[in-house]
Amino acid sequence: MTQKGLPISFRLTPEKKQALETAAEADSRSVSSMLDKIVSDWLKEQGYLPKA
Repeated sequence: MTQKGLPISFRLTPEKKQALETAAEADSRSVSSMLDKIVSDWLKEQGYLPKA
């Protein structure tokens, strides 16, 4: 079971928001889930989170 995360808010340009929505749909994810994946992948790549 996954744990609910804390809400976070930030602004995107309309172009980035549309691209994010398109990417999320293509990956069968919600926008929130897609953002979590993008952030998690980046943090792992940069060494801030352990790679599984």
